[in-house]
Amino acid sequence: MGKAISGESMVEVEEPLSPAARLFQTRQFNCYIIAIIGCKTVFNSNVIKAGLEHTLIKHPRFSSLMVADKMGGEMRWIRTKVNVEDHIIIPNVDPNMGSPDQFIESYISNMTKTHLDDSKPLWDIHLLNVKTSEAESTAIFRIHHSIGDGMSIMSLVLACTRKTSDLNALPTIPTKKRQRSSNSGRFIRLVSYIWFVLQVICNTLVDVVMFIATSAFLRDTRTPLKGAPGVELSPKWFVHKTISLDDIKLVKNAMDMVRLYIISLFL
Repeated sequence: MGKAISGESMVEVEEPLSPAARLFQTRQFNCYIIAIIGCKTVFNSNVIKAGLEHTLIKHPRFSSLMVADKMGGEMRWIRTKVNVEDHIIIPNVDPNMGSPDQFIESYISNMTKTHLDDSKPLWDIHLLNVKTSEAESTAIFRIHHSIGDGMSIMSLVLACTRKTSDLNALPTIPTKKRQRSSNSGRFIRLVSYIWFVLQVICNTLVDVVMFIATSAFLRDTRTPLKGAPGVELSPKWFVHKTISLDDIKLVKNAMDMVRLYIISLFL
């Protein structure tokens, strides 16, 4: 049962895991979300701690333990009191090291080999005051995937920030204003929508047939992205690469597709 603070008393309230959260608790899908944030100033741990106490840990998932039910063994979220200092990790590193960029990549790679302590909420943040080629310091979030997916985590982090012009105002994302269309424009949109639905149905049928055929006798096409047998057991290495957002837009527009919609949504 989770714990909610009400005055001086603690009221226990249980909440079962969602199907996705239960999936990510299995041995085959024990996944973590790694988020890297570069900053143009050196981190002040006291400021980070105060910010987390006023924002992040107020979210139920970041202040809950995952505990098995005593009756049936089913995993449930349990609210608990969070000590932010237990989740902030500041390693002792040499700020004048020779190859800081490679050090950051190696540090993140080593994080994938360790597990979060399940006796506390399943997240932590590592503060590295090491100057790289693009930042004065680097923060690394490690969050268990059962807490949420990438989009929900991005939305939560965005909600924890404030405008530089108004420290009490939430940031806003610019949106395109839709122009009012005429009746002819509505008819064209209706026809386009019907054609889109027909394409989806046709592509779905083709995909189902290809899936059945691949399961029965076909084999996956060999591509440079296809790993060799046992690749899932090899150590992972995170490589940082700066990509121009204009290039992403160019690829999206050239392909005339919406596959890059999630990325272009923030452009």
